[in-house]
Amino acid sequence: MAETAQCSSGSADEDEQSAALLAAIRRQAHALGFDALGVADPAAVLGAGRHLKEAIAQGWHGEMDWLAERAEERADPRRLWAEVRSVLMLGVNYGIAGDPLAELADSKMAAISIYARRKDYHTIIRKRLKQVAGFITDRTGGAVKVFVDTAPVMEKPLAEAAGLGWQGKHTNLVSRAFGSWLFLGAIFLDRPLPFDRPMGDHCGRCRRCLEACPTDAFVSARQLDARRCISYLTIEHRGPIPRELRPLMGNRVFGCDDCLAVCPWNKFARAGREATLAVRPRLKGLRLADLVQLDEEGFRDLFAGTPVKRATWRGFIRNVLIAIGNAGDRDLLALVREKLESTDPLVRGAAVWALARLASPEEVREAAARYGKSEPDPAVREEWRAALGAVGDSTDVGPEG
Repeated sequence: MAETAQCSSGSADEDEQSAALLAAIRRQAHALGFDALGVADPAAVLGAGRHLKEAIAQGWHGEMDWLAERAEERADPRRLWAEVRSVLMLGVNYGIAGDPLAELADSKMAAISIYARRKDYHTIIRKRLKQVAGFITDRTGGAVKVFVDTAPVMEKPLAEAAGLGWQGKHTNLVSRAFGSWLFLGAIFLDRPLPFDRPMGDHCGRCRRCLEACPTDAFVSARQLDARRCISYLTIEHRGPIPRELRPLMGNRVFGCDDCLAVCPWNKFARAGREATLAVRPRLKGLRLADLVQLDEEGFRDLFAGTPVKRATWRGFIRNVLIAIGNAGDRDLLALVREKLESTDPLVRGAAVWALARLASPEEVREAAARYGKSEPDPAVREEWRAALGAVGDSTDVGPEG
């Protein structure tokens, strides 16, 4: 738990009552499964809000228009709720035993970010936050608001202000006790509580997270261009992934843990104690050959209740096909050919790229002659042109536009 600072909000009796209330909240939160708790001043993220606006001005947010649309509210919690006087930040450890990057070693397997291999944390943590919020209102009669990632709240800067950790050079929260593995939630209160002291930056000269990024998405320390981030590309980005970034994605089909996993502070991390957030056995050891054959119903069934659903079936199959193209395994070529006939142009386009990575030049030409000439989608036709160009063939595959 965070170290509490002296923050007088009224008379000595009121301060004593606030301190007693906070102590009771800490006990209740821990009993409900929260591993970290701290209190932040709502005004503490004003600087982070300015950095967010600068990033948006640079276009680093990519297609995440929701960041820009409510940037003013993100920059100041008081714009989101004028009555807020203190922000309770809570964290749940989701660390695992073992190497979080182990799946990268086998190119035939799918690498999925460890946070997504389990039940969606939003559902679980929101329920627990509401229980903590009810505990508070029962004792104070005051108003509270609960947020878990889906609202315009800057959780990481607030968690830093609340003493839960600090924002590392990879822009994510780092904890002395839990490393990079904390799910965060927030409770806004209409009454003051003693604010916790930020613990300060403990990254020092370390640059492991920046150097680990497969796609060089970091402009500099604590500056991320999401348009190059594999997590953004495999989850948020809805169209074809830029061709120059595809070979760098390896077998990562949903998210990327590289910058998180290499942080030296993880040596103090431990496996999470929350049973409902345990990694699902059926989401371990997933083969690319099996995943690429999923139809929409199979995708929904396999990933029901998990964050992976956010990618959508078409986006996920796009990701899997890129991973197959990177696998370099001709045994997967027949499965790729099947996707050339998909009714979805995003899937067809990714299949063309994967085919060009696995097939011989003659096989690429034959496939282009069969499918490229009749391809109705301009983006997929461009994939065929690029595939033919890669084997030294300038044959046109269809009309422009």
